[in-house]
Amino acid sequence: MGSLFEELARREAAVRQRIEEIGEQIAELTGLLEAEEDKLSRLVITRETVQEVVGEAAGNLEELVAEPGPVDPGEPVTSPIGVLTVPSWRPGMRASALPTAYQDAVEILADAAAPMRAGQIAAAMGLEDSAAKREGLRSKLKRLVERGWATENEPGLFTLTVSAARELTAGPGDGQDGIGSSPAG
Repeated sequence: MGSLFEELARREAAVRQRIEEIGEQIAELTGLLEAEEDKLSRLVITRETVQEVVGEAAGNLEELVAEPGPVDPGEPVTSPIGVLTVPSWRPGMRASALPTAYQDAVEILADAAAPMRAGQIAAAMGLEDSAAKREGLRSKLKRLVERGWATENEPGLFTLTVSAARELTAGPGDGQDGIGSSPAG
């Protein structure tokens, strides 16, 4: 019978050792869990704060844009948080009100005889022919569509809106300060 008691004692010691190891693992996992919960809490607070700040800034920008009155169509629009934005097109608006990359795209579209694809515009801008450059430009073109500067009548084919094209190609003799037919000429 001695060997039976020895076997039971050995098994009991092994289970106690395993319980101790599991307890250590639980303590370690509890520490990891607390650290991750802390990170999550900070991220949630950061996201909510950013949403609040950006929401207020967007509201302030909409109020500024919606205010009637004289507009300096050539002055770039900045948001209250210092970001150069793409303003909605309005009569009298010039391409110089846009950030540089958008100005270049608008000027190329103004000179185009037909709707253009993002890859064609990228090539005209002198950008490398890569999917990343085309997609980035396509995103900008879609923003111009959203803001009334351009249209996308067929998927992937962009042109200026009729009213934007008319004002942007108006020469100085028309009493308007248009962008002319090309930045070089």
